[in-house]
Amino acid sequence: MAIELGQIVDALGGSLDGGERSMRIERIAPLENATPDCISFLSNLRYAGQLATSQAGCVIVAPAMRTAALARGACIVTENPYAYFARLTQMWQAQRPQPWPTGVHPTAVVHPEAHVHPEASIGPLCVVERGAVVGAGTVLSSRVSVGYDCRIGARCLLHSGVVIGADGFGFAQQQGQWLKIAQLGAVRIGDDVEIGANTCIDRGALEDTVIGDGVKIDNLVQIAHNVQVGAHTVIAGNTGIAGSAKIGAYCSIGGASNILGHLQIADGTSISPTSMVTRSIHKPDLYTGIFPLQTNAEWEKNAASLKQLHQLRERIKKLEKALSASTQSKEKI
Repeated sequence: MAIELGQIVDALGGSLDGGERSMRIERIAPLENATPDCISFLSNLRYAGQLATSQAGCVIVAPAMRTAALARGACIVTENPYAYFARLTQMWQAQRPQPWPTGVHPTAVVHPEAHVHPEASIGPLCVVERGAVVGAGTVLSSRVSVGYDCRIGARCLLHSGVVIGADGFGFAQQQGQWLKIAQLGAVRIGDDVEIGANTCIDRGALEDTVIGDGVKIDNLVQIAHNVQVGAHTVIAGNTGIAGSAKIGAYCSIGGASNILGHLQIADGTSISPTSMVTRSIHKPDLYTGIFPLQTNAEWEKNAASLKQLHQLRERIKKLEKALSASTQSKEKI
């Protein structure tokens, strides 16, 4: 597959400088591995050193890097090179044959009372249970399971092994045994959502588990019953979100993070990878929390001390400053 630079600019915009519109591009590649038939991009200035030595036929750059890019050859100048690169990958993907056509694969099992939009694609070995709804343009890759009464919006992409609507983890203790709480809710997923391989989103106990429009979820994420995730939030791999947590819109949750149940996370909050969120966050910011494993009693004492660490540091600095001044005064005497 090949495409001309002129076709790229006509479709995606930007300014083509230092190159011919007829230049043919065979593939997209990173700066360090690109060959003259490739197009690459520079979005992070930490990698600016690779620009001069790259063999790419054309590089997508921001206006500030235009001169440096022209010194080595053709470039497409745009305000947001990374977003341009993303749209270019979509353009490239659209020209490839799709893995599975629109419709239901012969090996998939779709309940007669489920509703699958004619423009959806249900891949091999998928299961869509009674009352489930799959919207237009949505793609279920192989071995995806959609539980009864769960709803998936339009233009979603669910990768292999995703399970939507398994029972939430709910049990009540009675006479030394665990009594199952029937999970009577479902899962509602908005439009334009992407869910990574082997991620599980449990059905609600009474109300639905809800995933908002535009949410992007990585592989191996566990979202428990009754969780709500706001629109356009991104959640990286191996994250676990416990029951009834409410995640705001436009949040970024780093990989292997854990969020305890019934907490609320404000819109626009970012959480660093491997952080443990143990309290609600009402003010958007970047939060980080990593603590060694210890007994709970020890953890509570150390966590309380840690919260005062900055104040203690400032007090020590003041004491050191006062001690130094006192010493200097005595030396003068």
